Amino acid sequence: MIDDPVQFLCGNPSDPKWFVQSLSVFPSWIEGFLFSLKTRENAPAGDNSECGDIRLAQNGDQDAFRRIMERYQEHVSKLLWRFTRDKNSHEELVQESFVQAYLSLHTYKARAPFEHWLSRIATRAGYRFWKQSKRHTYVPLLDNDWEQLPQDPSDPMAPQQAAELVHHLLSKLPPRDRLVLTLRYLDQCSVIETAHRTGWSPSLVKVQTHRAKQKLKKMLNNTDIEFEM
Repeated sequence: MIDDPVQFLCGNPSDPKWFVQSLSVFPSWIEGFLFSLKTRENAPAGDNSECGDIRLAQNGDQDAFRRIMERYQEHVSKLLWRFTRDKNSHEELVQESFVQAYLSLHTYKARAPFEHWLSRIATRAGYRFWKQSKRHTYVPLLDNDWEQLPQDPSDPMAPQQAAELVHHLLSKLPPRDRLVLTLRYLDQCSVIETAHRTGWSPSLVKVQTHRAKQKLKKMLNNTDIEFEM
């Protein structure tokens, strides 16, 4: 029986069975850890800064990786809330992101802030989730979509209501369009940051943003909604 999956993962990567077993064991451990975090009194003295923890975790230090997870749990959770409002799916995406971060930690070279590197992993996990959820085709808005709008155009929507409506409208778009609009306009990412998060070139980000905006405008034709981006 494996008592500590982190120790197990750092054990013998050259063994083919190691990778397959780790993927089945690690998520179950990380689930309990992520959503019941407690402050640890026995953290190593001295080098427990972010850079120090990353170096230690790259060398297999279990407590260092736990501290990294504690430090970035809220950031990753908020980022992935853009990709699903379902609690179970959201928790699975957070778990998947940290699993992928752990397995890829040896590739981090500190050329960019660790938060940016982790955000890229989480964004790609969310994008895969969208692509795997269903085959997206153009979906026209239905009458009940507009029931969420205030009857009087002069009445502002509550922030939460507006956020849910935007999330709902974007869900009608194909994943690629939905991703670029989410990053550029909801997360307020620059073209360069969007390119980093997606792995696209800056020129592709600009082209994809334009195409996605045109699709959204077309989707909102014959409505009273004013579209400004």
